Amino acid sequence: MTKFLKLSLIFLISVANAYNLVDIKYATKDNFTKEIVYPKAKCYLLENVAKSFNEAVKELAEKGYKVKVWDGYRPHKVQFKFWDIVKDKFEHPEDYVADPKKGSRHNRGAAIDITLLDKDGKEIDMGTKFDDFSKKAHRDYKELSDEVQKNRKILEETMTKNGFVGLPTEWWHFDFQEALKKPQNYPILDVSFDELEKK
Repeated sequence: MTKFLKLSLIFLISVANAYNLVDIKYATKDNFTKEIVYPKAKCYLLENVAKSFNEAVKELAEKGYKVKVWDGYRPHKVQFKFWDIVKDKFEHPEDYVADPKKGSRHNRGAAIDITLLDKDGKEIDMGTKFDDFSKKAHRDYKELSDEVQKNRKILEETMTKNGFVGLPTEWWHFDFQEALKKPQNYPILDVSFDELEKK
């Protein structure tokens, strides 16, 4: 199963790609670690996850939106680095970073971090930036403008309709629903980006 999943991690290219912009934050210093963590600015997902995401992207395009991708598959070794940074910083660190002993859906190629863009490619106001670890980024936070609440609702409803579940503490994070229901079919992966490029 792990070998099959490794081979099915695909670079996110599709008919929906025309509506996608990729800004992989962990391939830059513009993230909570303030370091370049990924050697490649690419998004990989399991093939079935990518297909569902592409359907969501096409639906959002019909509504006049583009999508910017911030993160997808994350090698397991990176999860340890993230955990070391947050484990003593918050009372409940797993609200923001999965314990590497359990693994994240990102480590399984079954989660994606995204935001909305307008038709001209400009980021739409979602209330916070990426990697905001405040309550303002929570999905149940209500002290937001009507416009921001509408934008978050459009993104969440479209992703939910296409098989994803939003993380309660991060409006940008979506897990593939089947990976939550059948985790045994989505094992933790630690395939490097260099290995993925060679396959």
